[in-house]
Amino acid sequence: MFKETYNVIGVMSGTSLDGIDLAHINFTIKNEKWSYEILENETASYPIDWLNKLKVAVGFSSEELTELNDDYTDYLGNVIKSFIDKHKILNLDAVCSHGHTILHQPQNGFTLQIGNLPKIAEIINQKVVCNFRVQDVKLGGQGAPLVPIGDRILFSEYDYCLNLGGFSNVSFESNNKRIAFDISPVNTVLNFYANKLGLDYDDKGKISKTGKVNLELLNELNALDYYKKSFPKSLGFEFVKEIVLPLIENYSIAIEDKMHSFTEHIALQTSVALPNKTGKILITGGGAYNDFLIDRMQFHLPNVEIIIPNAKTLEFKEALIFALLGVLRLRNEINVLSSVTGAEMDHSSGITYK
Repeated sequence: MFKETYNVIGVMSGTSLDGIDLAHINFTIKNEKWSYEILENETASYPIDWLNKLKVAVGFSSEELTELNDDYTDYLGNVIKSFIDKHKILNLDAVCSHGHTILHQPQNGFTLQIGNLPKIAEIINQKVVCNFRVQDVKLGGQGAPLVPIGDRILFSEYDYCLNLGGFSNVSFESNNKRIAFDISPVNTVLNFYANKLGLDYDDKGKISKTGKVNLELLNELNALDYYKKSFPKSLGFEFVKEIVLPLIENYSIAIEDKMHSFTEHIALQTSVALPNKTGKILITGGGAYNDFLIDRMQFHLPNVEIIIPNAKTLEFKEALIFALLGVLRLRNEINVLSSVTGAEMDHSSGITYK
């Protein structure tokens, strides 16, 4: 007989490198309906040495990646242990951790999330559920996005769920199937240019707003092959490094103009991605704080009601949903949808240690 309540921690590190999100979650399931409460939560910022390593790791050799994975598992395990000790969290059912994506090449049957080695369970002395993407890629799927099952279970009152992180991704119901895909890069690009100005990020989009659109750049971005593909589809940092940034860098224009043009690109691609331009859209992720980006999205989607939730849900939704994925794995229930990833079948993914 399955339990009705679960006491877990969700852990997520995104491609925007904002830090490691940790959220202590209580889940309850009654009459097949799930509810949640986000308790203690925090984002552990990366120290500069880790930030620099993770920014360039996409170019590492296999030997360097093996060493990085080992070191990062130590680091991540100690971050989680500190969170548990600091908040005196007891009686956990599991720690559900995504790890940090370094390589994502589903077209080559490969995806790598570091920090998911068995020793993480020893470091934190807890049951760990992790490595959610690999099985899906082996089943012919994209290994992403994985959040849509959580959107369906926890946020069904919205017509669309949009996350604005390193990349944007959307999920929605269509003909009783959950559809989801990555739309475009977001903070992977905007933060890159904010960094060039000596800033971690563009606060509320204030810098982007001061620039102006370069129509030639905007048109070239919108013409990229990825946007012509049908779903399921997903993006990795390789797309930004090898295609997007070189394209933008071909233009000798002010950084503010590059950021303004790319913000317009994100907003336009979001409007194109929604099949019906009406209803309610829940927006989460760090990009939800970018007022200029949200304004441009509203401009292109005038008949859509944009809803930005409370800070806990906005900032920790991905950690929340990976916690749910871990609980579903403990219950041996489906936590990855083939309609989303393109895998051979729906399945229950994730590796459990201890």
